[in-house]
Amino acid sequence: MLKYTGHPLVDVGIATIVAFVGKRDPTDLTEEDIETVADYIAREYIRQPLQSFLTVAFPNSGFTQPAFEKTPERRLDYAERVLRGYRAEVPRLEETCVFTGEPAIAIAFGDKQGLPLGRAFRQHIPLTLGEDTINFHPYGDAGLPVSGKALLAIQAFPLGCAKCGGRLLAVHSDNEELTLHFAKAFLVENRKSVQLAQAAGSTKMPEPHFSHRTLLIDTLLQADEMQTEYSEDEKLFSLTIYHLSNSGQGPALDIYQLPFEISGFLREMQQAQYRLEWQAIVRRAWEVPPETKRKSKKDEPFKPSRNWLYEDLFDLPDNAARFIRTYFLRVAMRYARDKTDPRVDYSLRDEANLVSWKITARFLRRIMHMDKERIESIRNMGDQLADYVASQNDRRFFRDFYVVQRYEQLRTALVKANLAHVRRGNAPIVTLDPYIEVFEEGDEVARHDWRLARDLVLIRMVERLYERGWLGNNVDALPEESDDNSDTEA
Repeated sequence: MLKYTGHPLVDVGIATIVAFVGKRDPTDLTEEDIETVADYIAREYIRQPLQSFLTVAFPNSGFTQPAFEKTPERRLDYAERVLRGYRAEVPRLEETCVFTGEPAIAIAFGDKQGLPLGRAFRQHIPLTLGEDTINFHPYGDAGLPVSGKALLAIQAFPLGCAKCGGRLLAVHSDNEELTLHFAKAFLVENRKSVQLAQAAGSTKMPEPHFSHRTLLIDTLLQADEMQTEYSEDEKLFSLTIYHLSNSGQGPALDIYQLPFEISGFLREMQQAQYRLEWQAIVRRAWEVPPETKRKSKKDEPFKPSRNWLYEDLFDLPDNAARFIRTYFLRVAMRYARDKTDPRVDYSLRDEANLVSWKITARFLRRIMHMDKERIESIRNMGDQLADYVASQNDRRFFRDFYVVQRYEQLRTALVKANLAHVRRGNAPIVTLDPYIEVFEEGDEVARHDWRLARDLVLIRMVERLYERGWLGNNVDALPEESDDNSDTEA
């Protein structure tokens, strides 16, 4: 009876209806199912706490406007117009719905005289224009022509959203199962909050404890699609997140993208060969309790609301080099101002066990699209340098390689180590072609990402030296370097 349209407001609303009646496909919905949802909306949207909750989505609507409370007949009429337009007996127009392409319903939605039939406005559809605004509409006709099915889905839309920071958080995906997953997860929490608020006589629903970005990743990882095995050529999915407010005092819309590269990487990290190591890295990214001089007996246990790794996923791939340096090489971020930010205490001295080339290599392929040949060259160089450091106990080279800030320093350190090794009767540690592939564009011109390449070689070196036990016996060879200058390119 319903089908997805590709529009987030309608699709999230349809997914919410599907989740509400316990089904998985909108084409399986019956009119009885839709009536069940319409009845719930008509009953609960005019009561607390949903009446207050809805002011962010439908201000000045018949559900939230105080004037409608004085005339119950008017409120009932409003609910019938916006919720029951899908019924077969409702007259249709020749004009088609902007969302579904079906005939728009011949119902007057606006409260002012002279407005065309079948046109919905800001109080019916979030982030559209009001009844008095005719700019940007063809022929000066205000409002949007809409079908009864689309309008009902849009009324259900807030139930399938989380309210974070005073706005609604909606998730739309090219994978319909993911759209349904998020709508269902948010619907379950909203209905639970409604029951608790009504039992307590409260007019407000509590907002999720997590920040909106952390909430999104945490909810995504609970989806069935993230737990199943995958093949390399399997079609992946992306997410588009809408953080919106339709409030008359502050309408707003922020749009976040989680492209398929990131969802694919996260999905891969749930597989058995990565899961334990990845979860250890994620655990260390949760907020930590702030240091306080005194603790009261009434103080509640600290509950982290933000996972910084989850938060930083939304800035990829632009922040990929810093992401790798922070989470995979464990370099502290000294500039962090939040007292609960754990990244200020990251330390390779204490957390070398969290360094994983296996995870880093998958990040390079999935997120940065680095070719396999260069990844393999970086790995081989890391192995060779680690074997050299361990066999010769060259603590000075290891430290110099770790802290260099200019490209010529890096090259000089490698040349000196190479010469010293050859003078002892050994083969060169690093030969020309692999060196150029990792660090140079050619003709002694450093690659723009030579610092990233150095960090990647270090990740492999640290992992191998840790496995060989050298790092544990030479912890003082590791400098305590902050990330203050890590983005500066030489």
